[in-house]
Amino acid sequence: MKIICIGRNYVEHAQELNNDVPDEPVFFLKPDSSLLRNNDSFYIPDWTKEVHYETELVIRINRLGKYIDKQFASRYYHEIGLGIDFTARDVQNELKKNGLPWEKAKAFDQAAALGKYFIPTDNFPEKNNIQFKLTINGNTVQQGNSGLMIFNFEEIISFVSKFMTLKMGDLIYTGTPAGVGPVKIGDHLEGYLEDKKMFDFFIK
Repeated sequence: MKIICIGRNYVEHAQELNNDVPDEPVFFLKPDSSLLRNNDSFYIPDWTKEVHYETELVIRINRLGKYIDKQFASRYYHEIGLGIDFTARDVQNELKKNGLPWEKAKAFDQAAALGKYFIPTDNFPEKNNIQFKLTINGNTVQQGNSGLMIFNFEEIISFVSKFMTLKMGDLIYTGTPAGVGPVKIGDHLEGYLEDKKMFDFFIK
C-alpha cells in the first residue's frame, strides 16, 4: 500500500509558503509506517521544533490501474476520507534550501494521520464542492473546498498513474488549503468532512 501526497494543490497554500503554483501535479510518497489511525495521539519527534498540520481530502484506490485516462479515473475510487499530512517544517525548509529530498520532513512515523471513516462518493452531490475543516482546541484553523483544488481527483489519478501503477488500497492525500500552522503538545485536533467528524486526537 502506497501513500501518495499531492503538494501545492491550492493556490493560496502555495502562495502562503512562497512556492510557485504548479502547472502539473506535484507528488511525493510516504511509507505505510507513516499512518496514524484510530484517533491515536500524535507524538512530536524530538528532532524537530516545528511540526505543521496540513488537512487534506483523501481518496482510496479501489482497483489496479496504470496509464488511466482522465475520463475513466472516477472508476478507480468510490470513497473519500480526511487526513493530515504532518510536516516537520523546519527540517523541510533546510532540505529545500540545500536542494535535497523531503523524506525526513514528510515520511516519518505517524506523519499521515487518517480519519476513522471513508464516505462513499455517492453521498456527495458534487465532488467539486466538498467542504472540510480542521479545528484545534475548538477553534477553526483550516477550511477547504474540493472546488478550489488546482487539480481535481480525476486529474490527479490520471497523472500519477503515468508514473506508477495504482493498486487497491493505495491512499492519495490530495493537497491542503491555506491556513497551515504548527502544533504543540496538548493540542486537540478534530477534522470534519462536511458535517461528519472524521478524526479526533491529541498532540503529545
